[in-house]
Amino acid sequence: MSGTLTGTGELIRFALRRDRIRLPVWIVVFAATAASAAAATMAVYPTAADLHAAADSINAVPSLRALYGPVPEPTLGATSVFKLTAFGAALVGLVMIFTAVRHTRAEEEAGRRELLGSAVVGRYAGLAAALAVTAGASVVLGLATAAALLATGLPAPGSLAFGLCWSGAGLVFGAVAAVTAQLTKSTRSASGLAVLALVIAYFLRAVGDSSGPGWLSWASPIGWSEEVRPFAGDVWWVLGLPLGTAVVLGWVAVTLARVRDLDAGLLPDRPGPAGAGRSLRSAWGLAWRLNRGSLTVWTSAYVLLGLVCGSLAGNVGSMLTNSQAQAMITALGGEKGISDAFLAAELAMGGVITSAYVIAVLARLRAEERALRIEPLLAGAVDRRRLLGGYLVFAVAAPAVLLTALGLAAGLTNGAHLGRVGPEVARLVGAASAQLPAVWVLTGIATVVFGLFGRALTAAWAALVTFLLLGEFGALLKLDQWVLDLSPFTHSPKLPGVAVHATPLLWLTALGAVLVVAGVVGFRRRDIAG
Repeated sequence: MSGTLTGTGELIRFALRRDRIRLPVWIVVFAATAASAAAATMAVYPTAADLHAAADSINAVPSLRALYGPVPEPTLGATSVFKLTAFGAALVGLVMIFTAVRHTRAEEEAGRRELLGSAVVGRYAGLAAALAVTAGASVVLGLATAAALLATGLPAPGSLAFGLCWSGAGLVFGAVAAVTAQLTKSTRSASGLAVLALVIAYFLRAVGDSSGPGWLSWASPIGWSEEVRPFAGDVWWVLGLPLGTAVVLGWVAVTLARVRDLDAGLLPDRPGPAGAGRSLRSAWGLAWRLNRGSLTVWTSAYVLLGLVCGSLAGNVGSMLTNSQAQAMITALGGEKGISDAFLAAELAMGGVITSAYVIAVLARLRAEERALRIEPLLAGAVDRRRLLGGYLVFAVAAPAVLLTALGLAAGLTNGAHLGRVGPEVARLVGAASAQLPAVWVLTGIATVVFGLFGRALTAAWAALVTFLLLGEFGALLKLDQWVLDLSPFTHSPKLPGVAVHATPLLWLTALGAVLVVAGVVGFRRRDIAG
């Protein structure tokens, strides 16, 4: 067995070098988010009576328990992290899924694993290195988050328990991704199966929490994070469940790797439909074909998110029992009524998340370039402008579809609560669509980075994370206005609830268009796969 692990250390160092920017950025983002949430809660609920009222109000709303989970006890720590315990664990799991797939299936698909295998590298060294990097990143992320919470003044045991909850989720879903990487032949399929497992786990937890404590929450690795009860008793033995599950899944991954061929998956390939060629006669058709599955999944998620947000809008006032809390949500999302402020804040977050989808679309084109699949296209009748233009049409139109779905679903549920479905649908669809110009600025940034530099597409993700942090915590941290103005989302109207001024939207749209043009010009001039 030792011979099959030869070279594991070198591959670990190689993986860490590749992720020397990506992983530290994610670790800092998660730790800062947890610390900022704790600091904000201290300002919103300054007394024990406020904490008790907030916990009772949150636990009384089934849809809110389904989305985030309950508040186990009305302590400052438990109330501070209730929105992050399950939801944050799911996001950590998502990051570790992509990390594990990046260092397993993606390496095989790109041909690098076969090249390394021709040298003195053991059969399981690549898989062992990926598991080690994913596990190490999960543990470091959890410890950094615990340190950040401790720095805000929260108790050390609860801070450590919360951080290890996130570590446990990363361990489990990193190991899940290692398994799916053995089952499928493509990176997208491996990631898709692992994300599906994550969605199922979150759904089981949501159903269990919405109906009260039950076995469904225990059946979900996401639910285990809640059962640890950080800042509410700290049930340490539950942390053994994700650790044991990760060990078992790692063993399963190694077993599957033993019985499959290199660059092959255990699941059979599914042939495409016979008439698929008709949809591939243009660059737009190719972009649609490659991205339609992810758009369907994202649209479904946005519909679900809209339904939940619309149903919560009518109840949000009961969760805000003091003037500080009401001032906080108003500052974050709007001016005319607590309900409109809540909806505005959620729709603004939807705009930021939509930008992530846009960057992912262009990242897919970069992946096609790195796999040397666009050179044959460019050698034929397709020029660079048409190729990139097909993706840009999709990147511009898809956000409109997603935000319309979000506003439509929120309008349906909130309109049903208010007794005026039609007007509310129109109002919230318009409010969601107002985020489009800012999203298009991110489209332009990603296009410039891809067009000029190619491999530096990580800079677009860094810009998105920066804008997210400015929008979520800039006002709470009392940053100067010029710093907040760096984010395009600062200039988007906080609808519904405020008057609309067309000038900022026009400027954002124009800026996005200029950036897109600059990116297209840059792509025409740079080397392919550079």
